[in-house]
Amino acid sequence: MLTADDALLIEHLHGNFPLVDRPFGAVANELGWSEEQVLKRLGLLLTQGVLTRFGPLFQIERAGGQFLLAAMAVPEERFDDIALTVNSFTEIAHNYRRDHALNMWFVIGAESPELANAVAARIEAETGIAVAVFPKEEEFFVELRLQPLTEETRHGA
Repeated sequence: MLTADDALLIEHLHGNFPLVDRPFGAVANELGWSEEQVLKRLGLLLTQGVLTRFGPLFQIERAGGQFLLAAMAVPEERFDDIALTVNSFTEIAHNYRRDHALNMWFVIGAESPELANAVAARIEAETGIAVAVFPKEEEFFVELRLQPLTEETRHGA
C-alpha cells in the first residue's frame, strides 16, 4: 500500500532529481526528512516492488551497450509465470502487456550488443517461446510524466 509519504517521495524523485554531490540529502531537505529516511524509504519501495527500478536513463550506445525492444506471443495461461522469468533478468528495463498477438513487450539493456542478444536467447531457451527483437533504428525523446500522486501537487502547490 502506498502511503502519503511514499507518494510524496516518488513525486520528488520523478523528473526532479537534484544533480548535486548529495542528491538524497537535497531531497531530504525539501521534504523535511533525514537523508537516511529518504534512502531507507526508497530501498523499501524497491524491495516491496512498489518501484521496480530507480536510476538514470542514458544513451547506452555511447558507452558501447545496447537497448533492444523485444516481444513474445505468450499464452494467457502462462503469462504471469513467463513475466516472472523475463523480469528475473537484471538486464530487463521494463516489461508490459499489450493487446496484440505479441502480447508481452520488454526492453533489454546490456553492456554490449552481444550480451543483449544473448539475454534474448536465454529468455527464449528458458521459456520455450520465441523472442522477437527490434533494435533501435532511430532515437526519440519522449518524457513520461505520471499523474500527481498527492493532493498538494494535484492542485499546483
